[in-house]
Amino acid sequence: MTHHELDRRQFLERATLLTVAGAALGAGGPLSAAEPVEPKAADTQPSANETLTIGVMGVNGRGKDLSKGFCKLPNCRVQFIADVDERARVKAADLVESTCGKRPEVLGDFRKILDNPAVDALVIAAPDHWHAPAAILACAAKKHVYVEKPCCHNPHEGELLVAASQKYDRIVQMGSQRRSFPAIQEAIEKVRGGTIGKVLYARCWYDNHRPSIGHGKEAAVPSWLDYTLWQGPAPATKYHDNYLHYNWHWFWNWGTGELGNNGIHALDVCRWGLNVEFPQRVTSTGGKLRHDDDQQTPDTNVVTYNFGDKMITWEGLSWSPRGWEGDQFGMTFHGTEGTLAIVDKGYKIYDLQNKQIDAKEGNTSESQHFANFLQGVRLHQKPSATIEEGYKSTLLCHLGNISYRVGRELKTDPKNGHIQDDPEAAALWRREYQPGWEPKI
Repeated sequence: MTHHELDRRQFLERATLLTVAGAALGAGGPLSAAEPVEPKAADTQPSANETLTIGVMGVNGRGKDLSKGFCKLPNCRVQFIADVDERARVKAADLVESTCGKRPEVLGDFRKILDNPAVDALVIAAPDHWHAPAAILACAAKKHVYVEKPCCHNPHEGELLVAASQKYDRIVQMGSQRRSFPAIQEAIEKVRGGTIGKVLYARCWYDNHRPSIGHGKEAAVPSWLDYTLWQGPAPATKYHDNYLHYNWHWFWNWGTGELGNNGIHALDVCRWGLNVEFPQRVTSTGGKLRHDDDQQTPDTNVVTYNFGDKMITWEGLSWSPRGWEGDQFGMTFHGTEGTLAIVDKGYKIYDLQNKQIDAKEGNTSESQHFANFLQGVRLHQKPSATIEEGYKSTLLCHLGNISYRVGRELKTDPKNGHIQDDPEAAALWRREYQPGWEPKI
């Protein structure tokens, strides 16, 4: 039976099972997926049998996977594809059509999606500097939002996005898909349930073998690219031939470095497991050690987050692929009675003699996270990765980057993460915007 042959009852049953599987595992308490949100009287919620209409913004990379993943779900249609690269939007439309049989309309400007009253949700996979501004516009247009990580380019606009989701009563989910993986939900339950004793410390890492981005030069904007809209809210700069499409991650004007690119996934799980929210101190050290090129963000980075009675460390090594536990990406939780390691989609538990005493392999897919978002839209209930929790985890990345950029430890308010007694660092809480593009609610 294909996805399209599944009837609505089967879909709801499957979605319900996903919710029940994680009902006890929220980031700061019970998993939020089970908490209903009262719809406003003026809102019209989609019915259980109605096909949800989705628009996707940014499809050169991750957005292609999201377009394919959402279109395969029952009663969900990817109606619009928007990208400033005309080649990318055509390729993504071809992929959706070949996968699901219906070709979406292609657009150069995502704002046309927001103008369409038939659209239920906007999926955002554009570069980091677009995440919060586009999501805020979508909330104001009464669209629900699935936004890729990190949910914001700086802390200020992350706070605005949280406020916008609440003001306009929109379901906003961040693409931290591990929140919807059953084996990882089970691992977090064990961490927080005392299986390895009192858990005091979590360590996470990401290692890769990235090549040099070289020294770019100013060049003519390609005919297939709307570079003005690509920059959007970011202060305008001249086009260089080594910015697009991936290298923007390593420039502060648009990206958040490896910490925001991949560290967010690991830090989100660590914060979830330790049941912590905002740190008291953040120390980031590192540098650009491997390549002589234009990259501004560090390729070697260690960040320590002190929460008072618990700690998290992050290690990012962009040029050497071997990480801890024999894996390029992962997390370990260290307790008074043992250690739990999460690698890939499963986990292993070790006692204090370093003997493995339990393990579970993960057998899941990202479709569970997509389905969880659609369930939240249909039932108007909080998804597994709420924007409130997504912002708290994203803030850890920003604090690490800010500490690195000013070259010293940050003292932060444990109630909201705001930087204290350091005006230079606090100035990086927000950014300058291209005139007319500053997000507001």
